[in-house]
Amino acid sequence: MPAPESAAVASGQLPLSMPSLRRRFQLLLVLRWVPSGLFVTVFVLLMRDRGLSLAQIGVATATQGLVMLALELPSGGFADAVGRRVTLVIAGVLAVAATGLLVVADSVGVLAVVFAVQGVARALDSGPLQSWFVDASLENDPNTSIERDLSRADVVICASIGGGAILASAIVTVDLGGIDPLVLPILASLVVQTVSLVAVRTLMTERRRTAGWKAGVRAVGEVPAVIHGALRVIRASRLLGALVAAELCWGAGMIAFETFFPPRLAELTAGFDEAASAVGPIITVAWILSALGAACAPTMMAWLGAGPAAFVLRLGQGAAVVGMGIAAGPVGLIVGYLTAYWTHGGSGPVHYSMVHRLVDADHRTTVVSANSLAAQAGAALSGIALGVLADATSIAAAMIVAGAVLIVAAPLYLVRPTGRDVDAESGGDAATREQVGATRA
Repeated sequence: MPAPESAAVASGQLPLSMPSLRRRFQLLLVLRWVPSGLFVTVFVLLMRDRGLSLAQIGVATATQGLVMLALELPSGGFADAVGRRVTLVIAGVLAVAATGLLVVADSVGVLAVVFAVQGVARALDSGPLQSWFVDASLENDPNTSIERDLSRADVVICASIGGGAILASAIVTVDLGGIDPLVLPILASLVVQTVSLVAVRTLMTERRRTAGWKAGVRAVGEVPAVIHGALRVIRASRLLGALVAAELCWGAGMIAFETFFPPRLAELTAGFDEAASAVGPIITVAWILSALGAACAPTMMAWLGAGPAAFVLRLGQGAAVVGMGIAAGPVGLIVGYLTAYWTHGGSGPVHYSMVHRLVDADHRTTVVSANSLAAQAGAALSGIALGVLADATSIAAAMIVAGAVLIVAAPLYLVRPTGRDVDAESGGDAATREQVGATRA
C-alpha cells in the first residue's frame, strides 16, 4: 500500500516539491525531444531512398503545417478545459500512431496521412507541458524564478535533440540483416515516444478539471473569432504587422536548413547512408550553436537595439543559407549550416522580445499564437514551393532562393513604429519605450 502522502501526490491533491517537479519536467522534455533528433537525422534521406521527390515530401509535410494552422489556437483552450495531462496523453497516442505508420510509408499519400496525424499531435502538445510546470511551480512557490527554469528547459531541449541526432548516427551503422539502416532511428523514436506516453501518464500530477470535454470542444469552435481578434490587433500596429510578415518568410529558411541539408550533404558525399551517419554529429553541434546564439541575444539587443539586432541576425541567416546553396563541397555546406543555426538561435529571442513589447496582457496570447500561425503557414507554403523548385532545378538553387527570401525580409525589423505602437499596445511602459526607441535608432 502506498503511503497516504504518496497517494495524495499521485492523485494531484498535494503539490510536488520544486526539486521533484523540476526533475519530472526535465525528464518529460528529454523524452519529448529525443525522438525529434532521431527523426530529423534520417527522415528526408529515408523518403528519398524510397523514391519520393523533394516536391512530394514538401506536399506531404505541408499537411502538418495546415493541420496545425487549424488547431494551434483552439488546442490551448482544449488543454485548459480537459486538463494538460489528458491532452498530452492524447497527443502521445497520436504521435506513436504517426511514427508507426511512417515506418512503412512509401508513397506521398501515406506520408501525408502521417503528417496530418502528427500535426494534430504537435498542436495538442504545443504548450500544455510548459503550462503544467509553470502552474505547479507557482502553486508550490509564488516567488520561484520561472524564467530561470524555462531557460534551463531550453538547454534540455537543445541537448535532447542533439543527443537524438547523435544516437541516430550511431544506429544507422548497425547491421540488422534485412532491416534498412535508415529505418532503425525511426523505430528507436517509436520506442522513446511510447516510453514518453507512459511517463506523462505516470509523472504528471494535476488536479481534476471542472470545465470538461464540452468546454474543450467549444474551444475548437471559437477559432474563427480568435483569429479575427488577432488580425485586428496586428492591423492596428505597423511594426507588429511587419514582425508577423517576417515570421512568415522565416518558414523558407527553416525548410532550407532543416529539410534540404541532409539530401544536399548526400549529393556532396557518398550517398544516403553515409550522409545519415554524418548528419547526427553536425545537428548536435548546430543545436549547441543555436543555444549559444540565444545566449548572445540579450547582449546584441543591449548593443544594437532589438530591431537592428534582429535585422543583422536575419540578414546573417539568409546569407548563411545562400552560402549553403553555392557551396561546392561538404565543408562549405556544413559551415553555412552551422552559421544558419547560430543566427537562428539568436534571432528567435530577439523576435519574440519585440512581439511581447508591442502587446498588452489582454492580447498577448492571441498575438503570439498568430505569430506561430504565420511561421506554420510560411513553412507549409515554402515546403511545397521550394520542393517543386528543387526537383525542377536543383537543391542548391532552392537553398539560394530560400536565403534570398530571408535577406529580403530582414528590413522588416527596421520598420519605424508609430506612437500608437508604444502608447496603445504596450502601455507606454519605460522598458518598452527604451526597446522601441532602440528600434527607431
